[in-house]
Amino acid sequence: MTDIPTGPAPLIDAEDFFADPSFALPTISPDGTRIAYLAPAHGRRNVWVRGIDETHDDAVCVSHDDRRGITTYHWTDDPRWLLYLQDIDGNEDWHLYRVDLERPDEPAVDLTPLEPGSRVAGVDSLPSAPGSVLVAMNRRPLFFDTFRIDVATGETTVLHETDDPTGSLLLDREGRPAFHTVLTEEGMVEISAVDPESGQRRLLHSLGGADYPMSIHPQQVTADGAGLLIGSYQDSDDLRLVRIDRETGEETVVAAVEGRSLDVMGAMLPGVLPPIVYTSRSTGEVLAARFVADRPHIEVVDPHFADVYAALEKLSDGVLGTLSSDDSGRRWVATFVHDREPGITWFYDHSTGESRELFRPSRLGPEVLAPMTPVGFPARDGLPLSAFLTLPVGVEPRGLPLVLYVHGGPWATDVWGYESSVQFFANRGYAVLQVNFRGSLGYGRRHVTAAIGEFARAMHDDLIDAVDWAVAEGYADPARIGIYGASYGGYAALLGATLTPDRFAAVVDYVGVSDLVNFLRTLPPFTRPFTVNNWYRYAGDPEVEEQAADLRDRSPITMVDRIRSPLLVAQGANDVRVVQAESDNIVASLRERGVPVEYLLVEDEGHGFANPENRLLLHRAIERHFAAHLGGRSGSATG
Repeated sequence: MTDIPTGPAPLIDAEDFFADPSFALPTISPDGTRIAYLAPAHGRRNVWVRGIDETHDDAVCVSHDDRRGITTYHWTDDPRWLLYLQDIDGNEDWHLYRVDLERPDEPAVDLTPLEPGSRVAGVDSLPSAPGSVLVAMNRRPLFFDTFRIDVATGETTVLHETDDPTGSLLLDREGRPAFHTVLTEEGMVEISAVDPESGQRRLLHSLGGADYPMSIHPQQVTADGAGLLIGSYQDSDDLRLVRIDRETGEETVVAAVEGRSLDVMGAMLPGVLPPIVYTSRSTGEVLAARFVADRPHIEVVDPHFADVYAALEKLSDGVLGTLSSDDSGRRWVATFVHDREPGITWFYDHSTGESRELFRPSRLGPEVLAPMTPVGFPARDGLPLSAFLTLPVGVEPRGLPLVLYVHGGPWATDVWGYESSVQFFANRGYAVLQVNFRGSLGYGRRHVTAAIGEFARAMHDDLIDAVDWAVAEGYADPARIGIYGASYGGYAALLGATLTPDRFAAVVDYVGVSDLVNFLRTLPPFTRPFTVNNWYRYAGDPEVEEQAADLRDRSPITMVDRIRSPLLVAQGANDVRVVQAESDNIVASLRERGVPVEYLLVEDEGHGFANPENRLLLHRAIERHFAAHLGGRSGSATG
């Protein structure tokens, strides 16, 4: 942060940040002969397949969605078929589609024709039944049951029905019941062993409550079926990877790092975000675990994988991201998390030591992007706060306009790595500050539970304390502070405009909550039993009159008359998490009072904008908004 300024970095086109990447989420086929990945086609992100030694010029586009981009796909054990998930315009009613790699021009087949409101929640291989996959879905709207689907024929068989909306039956690699978990009304997760013959359950452990607001992650049956891997604090402040023995209930620590917690964010988007636990494709054995740190930390568990990991580490100065291998464990495709090299990907052959770069971004790299630097400071009550500061390239880091970028959740984590919005703002001349306020995951039990009862209170104070730190350190101009966030981050932005209107010169609320009571009452019905340890425990139960009154007091909609900062609101019309009324009502209330507010309502999006033209629309609007009120740069690149 002490480099001599060389002048502002060249202005980078918004398209370079928010267009679909030309190569993303690569995986290697089980037989090691092909690579699948996401790349643009038909104006959307689609699945492409190519030979292991081929380039994109030789690749074949095997999906043909022209309405919405694909995010998640799966190889099968049959080299003919590949699967992917898709919803409609962001409504999150996920269906599982099959494509024929021998006839890639044929339309995809929907293997899960479900009624509206039902969705596929998980897809797993089933080694004991070649040609089949295990699928969790809620044909019964409140119950996620397990089905076996024959990939070639589409024949679907109910394998296991759950008897509790919060229950999960965990299967071994042969598809037999091994464990059962259920969330009690009191918020405890009960873990039971299951007799595969009789189905009888035997309680082994009970844990949970507010310490685990997003439930227990992972919940993964070991390769031999004799244990269950979970994330547990045990007697520590740090979240560890722990094995529970199926017979005795004995706990064994599999991976732990002193002062660090297991990174559970991979459970939110399996196959897209780096995993909590890296496992062998062929055996299911644990290879390594991921922990939260200033830069993510990989703790190797398997001694044989240690050699592979040592070789992978040499390929990039980033941190291992997603990883796949063929069944033999010989050939690997690895992506790396890096703050200034988005999507960098390598192929590695462990048997020969050969490695080669599969992808490196051509227009965005360390020469033009801004470093993301870990920083830390205490909250006003002494709670340590970890944050990331990104400063514009080539500009003296003094008295800058600053964007406080608040993550969603709130039970989530800001991590070191490339983030397109952060880099876009830095390129426009803003310092960007991301703080893991109390309630954020990954910083220990005390840190997360410090948020209980602190919505619109200490959680907001943490954000203000972060701004005060940036001002005191000289990075930020106190008269040019903006706040931006999505989902809970949008709620936090609206609180910035209502609780502390004099602190923010510009506010952006993206799919944010304005009314906590309405938000909680309009969540999808099947999600409501799971709110006991998060929203109900940390904020309040809207069906309890006294708590509902308190929730309203902490809702921006009841403080809307305090808003003076220029406000931009963005909302997807198909959002099932934060419904459109959350944005409509705050905008209508302001307009009734004659307060200017810009409103972007996008008809083909849900909880966050996925289509590239909508991402561009949003960020160009934010660019104009911040330029007008904070004084950063705007416009297209030249030359």
